[in-house]
Amino acid sequence: MKRLATSLVLIPAITWLILAGPQWALITVLAAIGLLAFREYDQIAASHDIARAGLPGMAAGLALMLAPAPGIIAVLAALAAMALALRVVDVASAMACAASFTLGVLYIFGSLRCAIELREMNHHWLMFALLLSWAGDTAALYIGRAFGRHKLAPRLSPAKSWEGAAGSVAAGVLAGGVYSYYLLPGVPLRWVLALAAAGNVAGQVGDLCESALKRGAGVKDSGTLLRGHGGWLDRIDSSLFSVPVVYALLKLLPR
Repeated sequence: MKRLATSLVLIPAITWLILAGPQWALITVLAAIGLLAFREYDQIAASHDIARAGLPGMAAGLALMLAPAPGIIAVLAALAAMALALRVVDVASAMACAASFTLGVLYIFGSLRCAIELREMNHHWLMFALLLSWAGDTAALYIGRAFGRHKLAPRLSPAKSWEGAAGSVAAGVLAGGVYSYYLLPGVPLRWVLALAAAGNVAGQVGDLCESALKRGAGVKDSGTLLRGHGGWLDRIDSSLFSVPVVYALLKLLPR
């Protein structure tokens, strides 16, 4: 019930921002979510005995998300991470510190940068990319509970099953196909269905990757700010993978 109540608040608000809200409002909200998610990521890193990126990591992330030349910013962020790693007492952990800093910046803020650019391309494409995970996550939860017999990744997420994963792909493809039919006319159906399947699978991989980070740190959720969902990183982990994959395929592959 808590999970449903949280979704009933978040999903309409995000949908309005994407489809009707001004660009500055969406960017502001995404920046706030990115900072909260990065803070949770930093806490997970600390549980791995890795020095936190802290405010420098947040500043680098915002620069990557908002600056006009993201490629250069990504390189500078990596160099800054290596320089800041010199502060650690145990030099043997310097590489892990720099790697964690860089990963967090690219993983969270780089993905949010893709969301901003996808919305600039067409706000319906961003909605499409998010819908793949929203529909897929819901289907995986209920189909997995009802029919799940074969564990998908028991070391990472014992509750997930292959049946739930298949249901997630089916729901994502169906939701993406219906959405594009009405709101993205002219896009070939075979392309949309392939894009939806790729985005949904990417989202499921993203969910498992975050589970691996948490399980390695010995925590169940990344945070407690969202009732029934854990933290912000728990809420957006699928979209952090699905959105960049959809954006990359739209940019790189012919239709």
